[in-house]
Amino acid sequence: MDIRKIDDTMSVAPQIAIEDIAEIARLGFKTLIANRPDGEEFGQPPMTDIKASAEQHGLKWVYLPVASGHITDEDVDAFAPLFKEAEKPALAFCRSGTRSAVLWALSSAREQDPQDLLSKAYQAGYDLTGLIGRMHTQQQNNQS
Repeated sequence: MDIRKIDDTMSVAPQIAIEDIAEIARLGFKTLIANRPDGEEFGQPPMTDIKASAEQHGLKWVYLPVASGHITDEDVDAFAPLFKEAEKPALAFCRSGTRSAVLWALSSAREQDPQDLLSKAYQAGYDLTGLIGRMHTQQQNNQS
């Protein structure tokens, strides 16, 4: 399991296994956010099994599947309130962790400085500099 802490409220990870969930709970995470569509790849654990294990271990479960490489503004609009209302710290996962990091960065840009968000993501191993324009748009739209 490769958990990458972005800040005190959010960490992201590549695909987790059902066996990882007890450790995720032990590490103090409160919410598990799945951004990977069920059945995206052969051999991927079913989301229903991950959900059941998460709930068994006292984690809040959020399922917001997003297509790889095609994160829309509607996806960001859906993610923003889910993350804002989630018990923290939260752990979001997808195939590589990138989709989850992108959703976090774009939604967080509505209230935080995009450069700070890029720096946090970079420290976690995600280079999201290509999103700077979209992050500024999110910021501007939120100020309107």
